[in-house]
Amino acid sequence: MINIPEHKKLIALVILLIGIGAAAAFSVKALSSQTKELHQLREQRKEMAVLRDEYLSLRDGIQAVESRKKSANVQGVLQAVDEVFSSVGVKAKVKTVKGTGRRETKEGVEEEADVFVEKVTMNEMVNIFYRIEHAPMILTVKKVTVKQSFDSPELLNMTLMLSFLKTRA
Repeated sequence: MINIPEHKKLIALVILLIGIGAAAAFSVKALSSQTKELHQLREQRKEMAVLRDEYLSLRDGIQAVESRKKSANVQGVLQAVDEVFSSVGVKAKVKTVKGTGRRETKEGVEEEADVFVEKVTMNEMVNIFYRIEHAPMILTVKKVTVKQSFDSPELLNMTLMLSFLKTRA
């Protein structure tokens, strides 16, 4: 038969093993939840990094537009067209510039004009669009029509609808 002292030792050993097992199970569960939380935090950090990069990109774009608004000394769409086409060297090829209207917006006054340019090469056309995009003012192209010239098939006739935004001072 089993002695009582040996039986108590066995019970104490079983209780000790159960306690160690419970502590180990609790530790594993805590470690698992901490690992899940760490994984979630890393995912959130990745999302925040993407959002931060997008925010910085948008902020830089807004600052670029704001600086273009401030640096423009142009008074109207006709002067803006003159400045852009003079810088490209095709001012003589501009046949007509018609102001088509003014609109009040919350940012300022938007003026539109139709510009007809005759006998430009493809390279000159690309340079015109580049100058419009990089002009130190807010000048946008609303509509473009390009047709071949009757004189020469490599020359083009362009009709542009341009919009100039003059901000309120």
